[in-house]
Amino acid sequence: MLIVNFMNVESIERLKYLCSEIPERLQKINEDDFSYKPGSDKWNKKEVLGHLIDSATNNHHRFVRAQFEVNPSIVYDQNNWNMFSFYNAYTSKDLIGFWKIYNQHIIHLIEHLSEQSSERLCNNETLAMIFDDYVSHLEHHLKQIVNY
Repeated sequence: MLIVNFMNVESIERLKYLCSEIPERLQKINEDDFSYKPGSDKWNKKEVLGHLIDSATNNHHRFVRAQFEVNPSIVYDQNNWNMFSFYNAYTSKDLIGFWKIYNQHIIHLIEHLSEQSSERLCNNETLAMIFDDYVSHLEHHLKQIVNY
């Protein structure tokens, strides 16, 4: 197992914990509760999890592209990404599996970044900083879906 000292090891371990513990907890939520929309302008649990997949997608681009591009600017419209990804059409089981495997890939990628790459910039922040923010963002939204 490769864990690099220049990345926040605590953040890597937190993401590994989330990938190992959260899917089982999410799978205990019945489909109706997962799909329940609390308001027309509010995301349901599927859409919150979909937002986390969108976050993984965009951060994946940041972690990869910053290694060979000079300070790329990678931003996205979270509401449109969510709407046009049609997360409500997924079963909860498939959506949970998608979230888990994508984050396992993020772990793999982060564990293989060189020290030099971890200091590369994207959106004027280092990849190390972006990764720490990514894990905190995940935790924030997962708490909206399920307490852990």
